[in-house]
Amino acid sequence: MTLIDGPRLPPAAGGTPRQIVVFLHGYGADGNDLIGLGREWARDLPHAAFVSPHAPEACGMSPTGRQWFNLSFRDPGELERGVKRSGPVLEAFLDAELKRHSLPASALGLVGFSQGTMMALTVGLRRNPSPAAIVGYSGALPTAEVLPKDPGKAPAILLVHGDMDEVIPLDAMLIAREQLAAAGLPVEWHIAQGIGHGIDGEGLRLGGAFLKQAFAAAASVR
Repeated sequence: MTLIDGPRLPPAAGGTPRQIVVFLHGYGADGNDLIGLGREWARDLPHAAFVSPHAPEACGMSPTGRQWFNLSFRDPGELERGVKRSGPVLEAFLDAELKRHSLPASALGLVGFSQGTMMALTVGLRRNPSPAAIVGYSGALPTAEVLPKDPGKAPAILLVHGDMDEVIPLDAMLIAREQLAAAGLPVEWHIAQGIGHGIDGEGLRLGGAFLKQAFAAAASVR
């Protein structure tokens, strides 16, 4: 199996991490694209370690970038096949990170952007025990097959999407929201007005605050 890794940030408060946040970048980027969010969230999450692994494949459309799976934008089934193929690689990485830090699943947060959000939702929703939270920016839910049978054991979920997104339309987030809610999953969402395929300051603030709250809630029931 392919092994993945990427840039890391230790807890701002020093010492042993109490939580770990894993960033999953978008198509054509790499782990360096999102690791800086850890610095932005250091105040909200002073005891969290951050890691942003590079996706396992070289990007077919960007020689210097990486991809979790190939995208032709012509095959409607490629998203579901892609996340299923790359899922085990990410699963193994998450297991190794929790073991590395001697942390329970409830101390894990997944943060995805675009294609990374597809991976975060697909892998995060089928993990048992589940992570504390999933934050998905500008993404989609590739398959409803991963929706857990027991909503009470699902992670807290926040979806953020720009209403001017030219890459993944806002409708993708709205559909994901409806599918998650129909399955009884706790989902919050935010529509960023005037924002394209990116993360604005308010979305960043909401993500950090959401993770802080989710980690606190998970710790209270350990």
